[in-house]
Amino acid sequence: MRGALSNGCPYREGVLQPELEYCNNAVEHSVEWTSIEVLETLGIDEIALKKGHGSYVTVVSAKSKENSPIVLAVIEGRSKDDVKAFLQSIPEALKRTVKSVCTDMYDGYLFAAKEVFGEQKLVVDRYHVAKLYRRPLDQLRVKEMARLKSELPAQDYSKLEGVMWTLRLNHECLSQADKDKLQILYKHSPVLKKAHHHALKLTHIFNTHCTRKSAMAKINRWIFTVENSGLRCFDRFIKTLNRYRGPIANYFKARKNSGFVEGLNNKIKVAKRRCYGIFNPQTIFQRLFLDLQGYEKFA
Repeated sequence: MRGALSNGCPYREGVLQPELEYCNNAVEHSVEWTSIEVLETLGIDEIALKKGHGSYVTVVSAKSKENSPIVLAVIEGRSKDDVKAFLQSIPEALKRTVKSVCTDMYDGYLFAAKEVFGEQKLVVDRYHVAKLYRRPLDQLRVKEMARLKSELPAQDYSKLEGVMWTLRLNHECLSQADKDKLQILYKHSPVLKKAHHHALKLTHIFNTHCTRKSAMAKINRWIFTVENSGLRCFDRFIKTLNRYRGPIANYFKARKNSGFVEGLNNKIKVAKRRCYGIFNPQTIFQRLFLDLQGYEKFA
């Protein structure tokens, strides 16, 4: 009978303890720097080990030359000092190969990366930015739909069914039926129409290949237009945008993002389910190493 230990090592029924110890010792407990030639893009993100219990680990990863992810560290908690200490431990020759450090807007990660690599290499992931400006649009939609439900006849309100997903899609992805539904919504809620158009405009800026300087000029014009439109739903987002202006603008240098880190997070979630929970950072590192580099090393 075959299965897996909590540390991810395969086992067979009746296997000898020395074999288990060899399996555990054969898998790296930490990154082997001599096996890495280049660290072009680093990613820093967190994952919760226990839902609702505030138990986190920080995953630091990179992209290999083949564009596949490499796990560099799994750090207990998300302390700025711990993350900074690991980043400082990267060999100097490899540090010089880092061009971008992608993360979200958590200050602990931002300041740790900034103090080691400088702000010019720091990139706030664009998808975290998108979540922030889509949230007030969603909140406005909920408010407006509640108003329309109380004001419109049931037959007219039924024509707006599923409009949440319609608002979340890019305009070029909409079917004709979706566009017709949007026109009905716009007719009954001009304020939602205005907010939706502003959100689409910002998405278009991030989707457009342009220089950092040109992109920031467009974003500044977007801020000016929104602030003079009378809309208040984006006020909090604009404050965040101004606070993290530099790292957000750095995205347009090479359009780097931390999508590969989200892929690692998904692997951890799958491993947790397979092993009925993993709570040791070292074990998580070993499991990720096996998933990402195990075949290359042990096959």
